[in-house]
Amino acid sequence: MAVVYVARSAALTKWASDVGQGKHIFKLGVAADKDAAKAAIEAGWAGEGDWRLIHSQDVPDLEEETVIERLMRKEKVIDPTYYPKLKGASGVFRITLTNVQNSLLVAKAMSADEPLTDIKVKPKDIGEYMIRNALPSAS
Repeated sequence: MAVVYVARSAALTKWASDVGQGKHIFKLGVAADKDAAKAAIEAGWAGEGDWRLIHSQDVPDLEEETVIERLMRKEKVIDPTYYPKLKGASGVFRITLTNVQNSLLVAKAMSADEPLTDIKVKPKDIGEYMIRNALPSAS
């Protein structure tokens, strides 16, 4: 069973903010299992070693290109050929916080238990949003 994961690097986020990409930069990837995902995150991307796992989910076998293409429908991927710092790292996304907030607001509205109050988006919420939009629907 494969694992879809979302990771984040504080150093890459700072770099992205400096080059005008914003501060909500996350890496979406697929690994064969949890150990492979952990090893990939520890190895890092874009010359940064401070990557940490934000969220992961077990899924049936999927290709990384498939999940990246699906998430590209909603969010902007940062082109690794345009930014040499990324050095071919695919699946680095610039997340629009408004999209995540809207998704959380709709989820709260659908559950009658929670009042609709101000929504504070946490990195885990962003990770769940990315994975939910990257996976094929269960229908």
